[in-house]
Amino acid sequence: MVSSTVAAYAADALLVAAPPLKIYTTVASLRSFRRPLFNVKSLAFVPTMGALHAGHLSLIRSAAAENDSVAVSIFVNPAQFSPTEDLAVYPRTLKSDLTALELLNVELQQSGARGRIEALFLPSVTDMYPSGIPQVESQQRGAFVTVQPLSSKLEGGSRPHFFRGVATVVAKLFNIVQPETAYFGQKDVQQTIVLNRMIKDLHFPITLKVCPTGRETDGLAMSSRNVYLGEKRRRIAPVLYKALRASEEEYARLKKQGEALEARKIRNKGYEVLEAGGNGFSFELEYYSLADPEELEELDVVDASKGGVLSAALRMLPSRPGEGVVRLIDNIILAGDE
Repeated sequence: MVSSTVAAYAADALLVAAPPLKIYTTVASLRSFRRPLFNVKSLAFVPTMGALHAGHLSLIRSAAAENDSVAVSIFVNPAQFSPTEDLAVYPRTLKSDLTALELLNVELQQSGARGRIEALFLPSVTDMYPSGIPQVESQQRGAFVTVQPLSSKLEGGSRPHFFRGVATVVAKLFNIVQPETAYFGQKDVQQTIVLNRMIKDLHFPITLKVCPTGRETDGLAMSSRNVYLGEKRRRIAPVLYKALRASEEEYARLKKQGEALEARKIRNKGYEVLEAGGNGFSFELEYYSLADPEELEELDVVDASKGGVLSAALRMLPSRPGEGVVRLIDNIILAGDE
C-alpha cells in the first residue's frame, strides 16, 4: 500500500481558500459544487499533481479565458508510479500551490477573463481508490483503464504501468468533475493521444484541449521534477529541446527542397546535437522517436500531409554524490499540410 504520508496528503494541510475559490476534499462535496452548474455555466478542468509552475498556470489561464468556471485538482496518483519510482519524494507544495491559484484569480479578475478558479479538488487516496492501491501492479484490485496499443509505445516501453495509472485516474476525475472541457499541456504529448482515444472509446462528453508546452527562457520544458536537476545539470538540460529543434529544422529544410522526408535524416540532426551537447555530463537517451500522430507508429518517411510527432526521453545521470537520475521528456509536433 502507499505510505500514510502520501495517503494523508490532502488532509494534512487543509487550508481555507479566498473566494471565489473553495476547497473540496471528497467526491461527494465536489459533486455538490458541480450539480448547480449544469446548464448554467461551462466548467473547465485542469488536473495536476501539484508543485504548480508557470506551465500549469498557463493552462488555467486558457481555461478561464474560454469558460465560465474552472476546477483544478491536485492529486499525486500512486497508480502511475512503480515501486522503484519517486512517489514518496514527489514534490508536495500545497500551501504555495494554493497561494499561486489565489493570486491567479486576482489576475483573472483584473484582466477581465471570462471565468475564475472556483474549485480546488484535493481527494484522498482512499477516496480515489476504494479498493486500495499498492504500487505493485499484480497486487492491485478494482477497476482500471487500459488504452492499447498506444500505452505500450514510447513512454510505455520503460514505464509499462504508467498510462494504465494515468488513464485510470483521469477517467475517475472526469467522472467526478464532469467538465465540458479539460486542459492538458503538449509536453506530455503521448498522454494527450492516449486520453483522446480513451475519451472517444468510452464516450466521455468532454473536449480535450492541448495547450503549448510551457518553457523556461532557455527552452527547457517546465516540469515539477526539474527541481531535482541541481545547478550543473540544469545548465545542460536544454540540450534535449535543442536536439528536437535541430530535427524540426531539418524537416522544414527537406520539405522546402521537395526532398523525401526520411525519418532517419530528421532524427540524425538531433543525434548530432546530443552528441556535442553533453559538456562532460553523462546522460542516457531512452528514445528519440518520429512517429505517426494518431497511432504513434514509428515512421520511415513522414507523410507531408499528416506531419509527425517528434519526441524524446533523456535520463540525466548524477553529477555529484547524493543526486539521483532525472528523467526529461519533450516533443515537437512536425506540422502537416492538412
